[in-house]
Amino acid sequence: MQPIAYIENDFPAKFGIPRQSGLVHSLESRIYMEPEYRVPEAFRGLESFSHIWLIWKFSASVRKNWSPTVRPPRLGGNIRVGVFATRSPFRPNPLGLSVVRLRQVVFHEKNAPYLIVTGADMMSGTPIYDIKPYLPHIDSYPSAAGSYALSKAFYALHVEIPSQWLERVPVQLQAGLREILAQDPRPSYHNDPNRIYGFSFAELEVQFTVRDDVLTVCGIYPRKSKICRE
Repeated sequence: MQPIAYIENDFPAKFGIPRQSGLVHSLESRIYMEPEYRVPEAFRGLESFSHIWLIWKFSASVRKNWSPTVRPPRLGGNIRVGVFATRSPFRPNPLGLSVVRLRQVVFHEKNAPYLIVTGADMMSGTPIYDIKPYLPHIDSYPSAAGSYALSKAFYALHVEIPSQWLERVPVQLQAGLREILAQDPRPSYHNDPNRIYGFSFAELEVQFTVRDDVLTVCGIYPRKSKICRE
């Protein structure tokens, strides 16, 4: 298989990416097709669907070997379950499956056709192998059992961003940053209130601490500059 497209967004690194698709709705991503697939006819009718499936590669998590069990983050990182009972990136084949909201199919700009979507859980530059329409009458099962995943479905932190740091974030990205932080980017087995965590977001480096259920941003700096630990 060869990639047909790549995604472009404000997640330049793995740390901080939403754990699942559909958790962060305020940030847009763009899906740019490889030149041979920039064919308008291939997208005819897609604009009538509100959501699409993306099949993609965990390109930053490729390993030579695989393990039959993994430790889901939402179980604290200490309990092992079968790899096929998780969405872990560490699989025999490093393929991801995500549902995203389709905002627009762009036909008349540079590099068109391309797609504008929200709710993606992929790092910028991730290769995409296929795009399929989401069919609500087929793909949705409201009574489906969610096992251990449902116990943490509504988990969220309270986010505090002091104004001195928030003003460094472009207005159009502020809501998205809050959504990312509320999902708790830390490894689930970390619980040190004095530890400073940092991750790259857009052109920024965001630093924060977590005490109990409160996440406090303690620094936001231009991503290419030296980070000052305060």
